[in-house]
This record gives sequence, C-alpha cells and structure tokens, in this order.
Amino acid sequence: MVQTLAATRNAVRVAPEDDVAVALAPLEAGEDVRVDGATIRLRDSIAAGHKFAVRALAAGEPVRRYRAPIGLATRDIAVGEHVHTHNLRTALSGERAYSFAARAPAAVAGAEGPGRTFRGYVRADGSVGTRNELWILPTVGCVGRLGERLAQRGNAMTGPGVDGVHAFNHPFGCSQLGADLEGTAAVLASLALNPNAGGVLLLGLGCESNQLDALLERIPPERRERLRVLRAQSESDEFAAGEALIAQLLEAMGADRREEVPLSALRLGVKCGGSDAMSGLTANPLIGLMADAVTQAGGAAILTEIPEIFGAETLLMERATSREVFDRLTALVNAFKRYFLDHGEPVSENPSPGNIAGGITTLEEKSLGAVQKGGLAPVSDVIGYGERLSRSGLTVLEAPGNDAVSTTALAAAGATITLFSTGRGTPLGSPVPTVKIASNHALAEKKPGWIDFDAGLALDAGMEAAAAALLDRIVAIASGEPARNESNDERAIGIWKRGVTL
Repeated sequence: MVQTLAATRNAVRVAPEDDVAVALAPLEAGEDVRVDGATIRLRDSIAAGHKFAVRALAAGEPVRRYRAPIGLATRDIAVGEHVHTHNLRTALSGERAYSFAARAPAAVAGAEGPGRTFRGYVRADGSVGTRNELWILPTVGCVGRLGERLAQRGNAMTGPGVDGVHAFNHPFGCSQLGADLEGTAAVLASLALNPNAGGVLLLGLGCESNQLDALLERIPPERRERLRVLRAQSESDEFAAGEALIAQLLEAMGADRREEVPLSALRLGVKCGGSDAMSGLTANPLIGLMADAVTQAGGAAILTEIPEIFGAETLLMERATSREVFDRLTALVNAFKRYFLDHGEPVSENPSPGNIAGGITTLEEKSLGAVQKGGLAPVSDVIGYGERLSRSGLTVLEAPGNDAVSTTALAAAGATITLFSTGRGTPLGSPVPTVKIASNHALAEKKPGWIDFDAGLALDAGMEAAAAALLDRIVAIASGEPARNESNDERAIGIWKRGVTL
C-alpha cells in the first residue's frame, strides 16, 4: 500500500481507519495535537516515533495502523494515551490456512521508471551489472584469510574498467551436513553468477565438505569463461598461483565498459534493518515506489525477510499472479512459522529491542511497515534460499530477517543493487551496492557517513518529490557512483546456518 499521509506539524497517521497516530517529535502530556481536523489532548508524554490513541479502545479490541490490526489492546485505552508494549500485544500464533482469490492488479502511481536508463555492464548472457568487480569466493572458512590477502594484492593490480577486487570470507563449508551444507553451496554458486561479478575466483582448500568440483557443477558451462579455480592444498605456493589467476581475470575484465541500458535491466533487492516507527511511513513506502518503477519498466525486484512479513502476508498473497505462486508463498510462510515452532520459539519473537525503543510494538506492526518495500507490484515468483531470480516483477525470496544473511541471499538471487531502509542506522554492506535510506532527518544528519538518502524528505516535500529524488540517486549509484557502504569498504556475506556442526 502506498502511503497518503494525514500529517500535522507534530503527528501523522496513515488513514482515517487507523486507531493511532505517530508523533513526529517529542510531545508532552497535556499538549493539544491536531489529527485529521480533530484536537486530541495527550494524557502521556509521547517520544518521537511512538503512538498515541486517537479513539477510545476497549480491552481485547484490535488496534489498527496502516488500515490493519497491529495487535490487541490488553486493557482499555483512552484517547491521547500512549500505545505501546504496556497496553498492546501481538495476536499472532502459528501456521494458518489461506484462501486464494484472483485479483486484478492494483493501479500503481509513483516514480517514473519507464524511459529511465543507467550505465551498466552488459554480460554475455544479457544480464547487466552495476559493477565490474572480481569476487573471490572461498568454499570453506579455512581459506577465507587467504582470499582476503589475494584481494588486497588484486586491488593493487587493477586498471581501467575494473571496479575492485573483493573477497567474501565466511566460517562455513565444512563440518556441515545435508540441507545445511546444500544451502552454503547453493548461495556461493549463485553469488558466482551475480552480474556484478565480472570475474570470479573460486578458492578451495581441498579436503572440505563443500568440494570445488561439486560447486563447479552448479555453474553453467557458458558462465565459466570468467571463472578460475584455485585448490590451495594442490599448490606449493598458493598465493602465487592465486595471483596468476587473478591477473588472467583482470586482463579479461579490463576490456569491459559501461553502456547505457534501460531501467528494466536493474535487479533491485529491498531490505530493512534497524527499523523504527517512521520506517513504515517514509523509507519503506519510498522503496516500494522504486520497486514499482523498476517492475513497471520491465525489471525485477526481490523481497525477503520472511519472518518480517508475518501478520502482513495476505497483502502479498492477494497480489500473486497465479494459484501456483500463491501456493508456494503460503507454503513458504507456514514453513517458516513451523521452523520457529519446531525450535520452541513463538512466531512473534520480534521486534528487536531497537525496534521497540523506536516505537514499533508488535511483529504485525513491523511487518505491515516492512512489506511496503515491495510496493504494489504483482508477486510473480517465489524462490528458495540460494536460488536465482528468473522472472520480472516482484519475487519473494526465502531467507530470515538477519541483515547479513538476507542481504547476501538477495545478492545470490541476482540483485545488483539493494535498497536498505533504516530508522536507527547500520554501516553493514553486502556484495552489491547497499543503499542506506534513513527514515528520519535526525539519523541522516547524525550519520552522514552511513546514509545515502534521507527519506524524511517525504514528510517535507511529499512522496512524489521524494520518490523522484531517490530514483535519481539509485540511477547514479547503479551507474558507478559509490554507495556509502562501498566508500567505507563495508562488504561482507552471511550464510544461513541451519544444521548441526560436526
């Protein structure tokens, strides 16, 4: 849902159906606040980003924000009273049944995507990268530091046409079994196929469970021209051997040049982390408009963090393009809930302490804000962890909410740039440009070294103006301007560990 905000100088609510409004700045008890033409006298002091009731609520009654329930009142709540963990609880439980009903696609209005272009690297298979980098991918943690040393040497060897050499260390690839090992192998192989990797060095030890030959079988033969393999145990001087392979790749990559391509060539990952109550009002709706712009142009967007759609999943299910896609999405959501329950954890064990401090009370509230990153685009596909994007439109990807794991899964799925909203800030970066979008002015002003775009502009100038400015910023970064994570050399991967360790 795209936000149409009913804002005053100091408070905002999304829609007249909502039972709460959100303070834009600290408010004092006894202060009069105007909301939708009505004056509300506050019974409590309200911190910025926190909610207060705009109508009386009875104990047990659903409390609405974003036009949907965010939980149940645990006691009577008076008009003007602070609404948070002391008087609101989640209504989520476990798995549930869902009903499919084909719906017409919603009308989408937002940033103009069709007709826009960026300057990217066109690959032999027709995919387009926003970077031309050499990626060193260790099969196992034992050679992770070797990869980092090789990357340092590689960066001293780069010339025109190459955007950098980066190694992605991780602690896995051995002492894993079954589906756990399969997930590690799948993610690494899919990362090797990301269009931002103009060259790839697969770096193995030799005796690990995640064997190089098996990993190579996951790489299509036509994609191996820009791929080299190093088996450290087989070389007397593994560093010299790796250096020689890097030199080969850099020579081939040196001829690559950016060229003008349509916005439809963009593969957009969408993510949130360190969210606050403003994330669902500013940054996430803006990201949703970017997803709509890219998908309307014929491109692809990828939404993940499955535990952070619990309570809002039906908004995505209603947009499934087929019964098959709907069934895969419902199975994914219920399987993720079962994953929590099988480990003895409630499905609602979220938000984080930082989310709560920022004004988010329940998982439903967090999810209703988070799913807005997917805009209004039809859900065209659902893919598993480590699988790759294959359709235009909005794809839902299996991965947890953990920032490092989910941003890595997005890159493995094929995202060439990821939009990352945050209300509290984080320096974290993934293998692809990770564009940090602050939900509020205070964060953008406090952490300019982390933040690429201030979504607080949406409250000042309106969503349309903010969306146009953000699309310009995305085009510039996709065309080569460094994102903050790149300027800070914040690039890392996280692999989803799900099994026993031997």
